Amino acid sequence: MNVGFIGLGHMGRAMAVNLGKAGHDVRAWNRTREATVDLASKGLSFVSTADEAFAGDAVISMLADDTAVRAVFLEGGLLSRTSTSPIHVNMATISVALANEMAEQHKARNIAYVAAPVLGRPDVAAAAKLTIIAAGPANAVAQVQPLLDALGARTWNAGDTPSHANLMKLAANLLLASAVETLAEAAVLLSEYGVEPGGFVELIATSSFQGPVYGTYGRLIAQRQYEPAAFKARLALKDVRLALAAADARSIPLPVASTIRDSLLETDAHGDGERDCAVLGRTAARRAGRE
Repeated sequence: MNVGFIGLGHMGRAMAVNLGKAGHDVRAWNRTREATVDLASKGLSFVSTADEAFAGDAVISMLADDTAVRAVFLEGGLLSRTSTSPIHVNMATISVALANEMAEQHKARNIAYVAAPVLGRPDVAAAAKLTIIAAGPANAVAQVQPLLDALGARTWNAGDTPSHANLMKLAANLLLASAVETLAEAAVLLSEYGVEPGGFVELIATSSFQGPVYGTYGRLIAQRQYEPAAFKARLALKDVRLALAAADARSIPLPVASTIRDSLLETDAHGDGERDCAVLGRTAARRAGRE
């Protein structure tokens, strides 16, 4: 397929490369040129404007947050300028409110819109093993499925309302942040009594809490390894805030989410927002007077 790709951050770059490896013709654009220096050697072509990327059979966007998505597609006028109608697959983690607005803006211009946020860190993206949550018109999802297959191990269908996929992603990241916070608190408790957290992590990750979250983040916390940051604490804070905003819109109390937000806010206030979310381990230790 002829594919445009917008957003070449840690996740987007790996995804664009995997599309090229799968035989798709990829035209990539990024707001800064640094991420594009060796695209040609990866089999991708670089275009100088987002408008040039928004063409072909489909365009995938993987931007950082609401601000970036709004700047490129709405405030930047990309949607209002386009004279083509590729299927737009937005894989960014954005708010439910913006997801609904994006769907409305695309519908008004007769552009098919699919929300397809992903679960997985950059190493999972590089291995093309992401879990993808897709929602939008069934025919549009079916048409871009070959692209999703090149990026992930499995695609979950969340129905025909795009924002439902975004809500599921926010709920998943809320669970992830909650797991990291409780791992951090458990590590402080264990360490205070002379129990090595690493052994405990191996215990729970191979028994009661099998899976990548407890194993990966537990190991990082036990080893106090907060860089390189695959999932930055400030991005986790952003996602928890978005989950709380969605809850506020329906008058739903999320007391645990509020606690996690405050812990991440404390982390950011101490200058650790750019470090991996596992840095919650440092925050828990500092809170206990052990850091």
